[in-house]
Amino acid sequence: MRLLIVEDNAQLSRLVAAGLSAAGYESDIVSSAAEAREAVGSVSYAAMILDLGLPDGDGLSVLRELRRQMEPLPVLVLTARGGLQDRVNGLRSGADDYLAKPFAMEELVARLEAILRRPGQLLGRSLRLANLVYDTESRQIFIDDQPRIISAREASVLEILLRRQGRVVPKKNVEDHIFGLEGEVASNAVEVYVSRLRKQLTEHGAKVVIHTIRGVGYLMAEEK
Repeated sequence: MRLLIVEDNAQLSRLVAAGLSAAGYESDIVSSAAEAREAVGSVSYAAMILDLGLPDGDGLSVLRELRRQMEPLPVLVLTARGGLQDRVNGLRSGADDYLAKPFAMEELVARLEAILRRPGQLLGRSLRLANLVYDTESRQIFIDDQPRIISAREASVLEILLRRQGRVVPKKNVEDHIFGLEGEVASNAVEVYVSRLRKQLTEHGAKVVIHTIRGVGYLMAEEK
């Protein structure tokens, strides 16, 4: 699951990203309000962790703009502004949760998990379909209870398709989930990883199928 960290303190943003990685999340990091707007406009994220004291403006302005645009992206505000009125303003501006610095990484992860467990969000540690189980913490798959090994990129494809099993996942969403803000991505990169994943699942006897919906994306379902 890919997250966006908006934080202008480079050391802190790296520490947060490392902590989230240990908890099973992938992150992109930006350091300004302008970069945050651009990232949200180009990548589909599961949630945003937002600092308020940004070099080019107040993070609350980014948050209010998202909510005016009816953007449902879950936002956890992470800031040094810990006063009661600050918390109230953040929540009333559209934050899903508010955590003051300094903070414990364990609490940040727990609050993030709580947001993503809410109806309509995407959290789930053990994802199942037919005889296939994917553990999102260890990034390991089990087929008929036997552990199998796939690459990290193939695991990313599997995760997003399993989280939306039975529904079409746009190709752009799959690309965002794999690559985030990595830069130039080959035009056929998603197709390559989907093809490799299909081959692995077939070879290991998974009773699932990945349908290509031409011009739209992909759909994972139980094999009939």
